[in-house]
Amino acid sequence: MPAEPAPDIDVFLSGLLFFDLVFTGLEQPPSPGTEVWTGGMGSGPGGIANFAVALSRLGLRTSLAAAFGTDVYGRYCWDVLARQEHIDLSRSRRFPEWHSPVTVSLAYAGDRAMITHGHPPPVPVAELAGSPPPSRATVAHIGLDTADWVHTAHQAGSLVFADVGWDPSEAWSPALLEQLACCHAFLPNDVEAMRYTRTDTPEAALSRLAELVPIAVITRGGAGVLAVDGTTGETAAVPALPVDVLDATGAGDVFGAGFVAATLTGWPLAERLRFACLTASLSVQHFGGALAAPGWHEIAEWHARTRRPDYAFLDEVLPAETVAGIRRGPVTLGFGDDSWR
Repeated sequence: MPAEPAPDIDVFLSGLLFFDLVFTGLEQPPSPGTEVWTGGMGSGPGGIANFAVALSRLGLRTSLAAAFGTDVYGRYCWDVLARQEHIDLSRSRRFPEWHSPVTVSLAYAGDRAMITHGHPPPVPVAELAGSPPPSRATVAHIGLDTADWVHTAHQAGSLVFADVGWDPSEAWSPALLEQLACCHAFLPNDVEAMRYTRTDTPEAALSRLAELVPIAVITRGGAGVLAVDGTTGETAAVPALPVDVLDATGAGDVFGAGFVAATLTGWPLAERLRFACLTASLSVQHFGGALAAPGWHEIAEWHARTRRPDYAFLDEVLPAETVAGIRRGPVTLGFGDDSWR
């Protein structure tokens, strides 16, 4: 029998998209009755867009199914993703009179706090994803009842990379871990991992997750990352790269995109983690999540400047020709460019 043709899409994603407005330079969060001036700000698509843009900037053919409003925020995000970042939006939809979700991210003390306003999209995200197209990998946000499209993608042979968000109820139901049965890799942070597994250390949480999913990865911010790959028998712990953090918004998503790209490249576990740490460390030096994600130009510049022996594997994948730089988040919508109108 002839071999199945390779899918036209490398990574398929579906999830909730936000317009992000980021303030940096805060010494402390505002208190009631006070006003705080910041030293910097930026804006851009957020939420699932963080993952999608980071993947596309690493050269992966990326398709996104998400809801967009037709308000100024939604039109701006659509244009940036489709025209600037070359992400396939054929499964996304625009909804008139629906207010796009908006997140204000306050960056201080090496981390960020968020304030979000939004309403459920007129059509569930799972309906937008539908029967997902063939892809090498799928990125999904799992919950207590992971949508059927994720299971469909898994059954079709796509590698499912899952993350999970903050539980506002703080119940951290262990039942969520049952959803990992369809996943190839799970990438929570240390707080999420420990609370869902009812453990006291990241190491204990990793051991528990390794029983449930082929690849378990736990990010620890400035403390680095731990992982186990049950498909190869590898374990690894990689330190974070020392950088001056401007804004940590979306850094976990950019890390995840780096790990997906490195996994599809076929590197050993430690090199996958180092590459993901590099993409995240380059992103936190700029505003926002999606538009702070690095491209190959930024990665090549870093590698040429540092020449770290533990990153020598980059020599195998860096483009031989100069790659154009990428665009960062503007101060406000359309600043210096009204093409999105």
